[in-house]
This record gives sequence, C-alpha cells and structure tokens, in this order.
Amino acid sequence: MKAGRWIATGIGLAAIGAAAVYAQYRKTEEPEFALIRAEGDFSLRDYPKLVVAEVSSSGDRQRASGASFRRLAAYIFAQDRPQGGESIAMTAPVLQQETDKGVWRMRFVMPAKYTLETLPPAPADIALTQVPARRMAAVRFSGNGAQSDLAAREAQLRHWLEGQGITPAGEAEFAFYDAPMVPGPFRRNEVLIPVAAE
Repeated sequence: MKAGRWIATGIGLAAIGAAAVYAQYRKTEEPEFALIRAEGDFSLRDYPKLVVAEVSSSGDRQRASGASFRRLAAYIFAQDRPQGGESIAMTAPVLQQETDKGVWRMRFVMPAKYTLETLPPAPADIALTQVPARRMAAVRFSGNGAQSDLAAREAQLRHWLEGQGITPAGEAEFAFYDAPMVPGPFRRNEVLIPVAAE
C-alpha cells in the first residue's frame, strides 16, 4: 500500500512539473509560417525571411550541440558580447544541421522585432545572418531527439514527399522546441527539408 502511495505521489509530481515547464515555454516566440498542406504529423509550410544567430562546432552531434548552444546562449544573454547590453529573448525552435562531415551548424532564430541592423554585435565566431524565405516540409515527433530517431523521421519525411510528388531542394535540418529538462514524451521535435515551390 505504501509503495502505491509513493508511486501515485511521484506521478503527481511529474505531472505538476510537466505542467510548469509547459506553462513556461508555451509563450516562447516561434517563427510564423503559412500552412500549405497537413497530413497527420507531416506538413508543408511557407516561412518568411528569418534573422538568425549561428555557430558551427565539430564532433558528434550531441557534443557539437552542447558547445554551440552554450556559445549562442552566451550571446543572447549578453554574457560575452563585445559591448554587453540587453538580453535577447530565447525563441523556438533551435535549429541544427550537419553542413559537412562532422560539422554541425546551430541556429537561434532571433525575435521578429530584430533586423540585422538592430541586433547587438556578436563575437567573431557567431554569424548574424538572414535565412531567405523558403518552403519547408516537416514531420513532428516527440522524444529526446536521438540520432536514430532523427534518421528514422527523416526517412519517413522523404518517403512522404515522394508520395506527394514533391522534390527536396536541400538537406534536412532538425528543429528542437523544448528545454532539456522537459521529459521526452512532452518534447516537440521536427525534421525539416526545404522543397521546391509548386
């Protein structure tokens, strides 16, 4: 009986924690897009131009992810900017892409109120750039975003695109919407692939 009470208490605390995390992150700004098509977990979207801060790191994806995230977080939270200043709000998703063998680029999308001209200057290893408007195919899934899951979802997305008669126009990019403390079942992840406009 005692064990049952402990289990129930643990489940209750986990639910409260998940609700608190959800409340914290549901107000995080995300890029707007026009939904062109949706089918279950798959969708086709038109994104406008996006201003991003990006950095690249080498190594396996997890190690590169940690290093890049810390660098970009130091920039937006004004910890190592040449002139300090005001913090920039965190947005979602965090984008990651392998640009060369073992080289991973991470991007933080800047809040919509910023332009390249109004962003605070960045350290030399962080690039501030604009991603052109593009059409993206996406598949959404939960979990911790393990490499095997990303590969499986990318294969599913490519299969869906083939069935739709849509041609990929670039390499896959991974989108992570939640903080690491969010339990895997509550996380939102996506694989995104640019496609040719119809």
